Amino acid sequence: MAAPAAMPDEGRPDAAAPPAIELRGISKAFGPVQANRAIDLTVARGTIHGIVGENGAGKSTLMSILYGFYRPDAGEIRVNGEPLVIADSQTAIRAGIGMVFQHFKLVRNFTVLENVILGAEDGALLRPSLARARAELTGLARDYQLEVDPGAVIDELSVGHQQRVEILKALYRRADILILDEPTGVLTPAEADHLFRILRGLRDEGKTIILITHKLREIMEVTDAVSVMRRGEMVATVRTAETSPAELAELMVGRKVLLRVEKPAARPGEPVLEIRGLRLIDAEGVERLRGIDLDLRAGEILGIAGVSGNGQSELLELLGGFPEVAAKLSGEVRMAGRPIPLTGRGADAAGRRALGIAHVPEDRQAEGLIMDFHAWENAIFGYHGDPEWGAALLRNDRIRAHAAAEMERFDVRPLDADLPAKSFSGGNQQKLVCAREMERHPALLLVGQPTRGVDIGAIEFIHRRLIELRDAGTAILLVSVELDEVMALSDRIAVMFDGRIMGERMPGETTPGELGLLMAGVTDTGRAPDAAGIPPGHRPEPPDPAHPHEGGLPQ
Repeated sequence: MAAPAAMPDEGRPDAAAPPAIELRGISKAFGPVQANRAIDLTVARGTIHGIVGENGAGKSTLMSILYGFYRPDAGEIRVNGEPLVIADSQTAIRAGIGMVFQHFKLVRNFTVLENVILGAEDGALLRPSLARARAELTGLARDYQLEVDPGAVIDELSVGHQQRVEILKALYRRADILILDEPTGVLTPAEADHLFRILRGLRDEGKTIILITHKLREIMEVTDAVSVMRRGEMVATVRTAETSPAELAELMVGRKVLLRVEKPAARPGEPVLEIRGLRLIDAEGVERLRGIDLDLRAGEILGIAGVSGNGQSELLELLGGFPEVAAKLSGEVRMAGRPIPLTGRGADAAGRRALGIAHVPEDRQAEGLIMDFHAWENAIFGYHGDPEWGAALLRNDRIRAHAAAEMERFDVRPLDADLPAKSFSGGNQQKLVCAREMERHPALLLVGQPTRGVDIGAIEFIHRRLIELRDAGTAILLVSVELDEVMALSDRIAVMFDGRIMGERMPGETTPGELGLLMAGVTDTGRAPDAAGIPPGHRPEPPDPAHPHEGGLPQ
């Protein structure tokens, strides 16, 4: 099954030209952790080359070396056939290398134009730089289908448009080699499909794309070749047309991977969560929840499907006790038959935890972890007042032992509870949060985007753990933009659009196409209930039923 680490020249675009990128014997260690070990990689010019691997396999470290964020301990880098010492990102940019990171590097209160020219100004006078940049930016946006308002403030843009700004930044700096790290992790299905069209257009213009992703559908759909990393080593490079998702999954994990969620039929018990007429108006006067009615029983998973931004996040935050999610609330929420407060005392996260509600938030870095704290400290984040950890003084040795055991059960890598959370890859950060919340066997588990940015092996593990919790009697409310994931895990599916529940479906009795229409606000009668209240151009497009967004494990 293994393949050579360098692709043969036959059939490669412009085969006589030197490769765009050659890495030879690249090694990098962080203390005792060997992130990259003697990596060889060849990327042909004018191709889209995928790099896949489990979280912590060393993919992002390798690309950070190529972009000058890290210096390798050993090895050589060649760009367009010439040896190059990449001391910093400016060296990489001058060599024509650009990078779009998984977590965008944008100044949120600056405009698009200001972000694009930041660090690339023509001189001391900013006005001429802005005028020249505006004209060039308009041309780049037109040529590469990256349309975005140059005067828009970043905070006002969708995540998809923010990503366009990052790509425009690289192109403005004359990048011929573009590295994208998990680019679709926060995109809607329509935005992801548009990104793929952009990448194909860039390739057709002769640019070279390196795509880091854990989503095998994306690899099969958009790449020309794919390299597989495992535990810091390069284990194979193959032509995409000559491999399969199952083969890539086995190369990534080192064993056969279950590509579908297997679960027995649910056996729902007593009602755990009852929501009636829940309305939420935010601080800006926008109604985010418009009369939500939902029921959830012990021992079942209720999945919420919908395009991001249609009220799912507000619903999770409100139920999870996050502060300041609303300026005005009405309606009723009951937990095990008892009303729970929506405001005031007991409505915060601590009050929710006291009721047996655990919460895996959508944004692990902003809401699930304290990034500068150690893994062992994050292991009890939110539960540090529990008597088992001590009274006046925390029993740190006990907490460390508890954290180490949780990390081992959830296969967190590296297995070092003394590392700060920011030292772990995104997928391993997600495992830290899931371990903390799931291991407490809550009565109600709120889960937002459980496998966002998570590798295939971890996806399999998290899905299996969710099913085990369900079968043990936990009621699970699942929110995910991954339609495949919602359909695979849920016992019932509720679809949200513009703050409303458009309908409920049983997974075995519906299709991605039907759910896609509901996600776009189209009811069984073909009419959206709020059509008169939505400005033209603001209604989201339904996902393409032919390409439902990758969810959970690859198909």
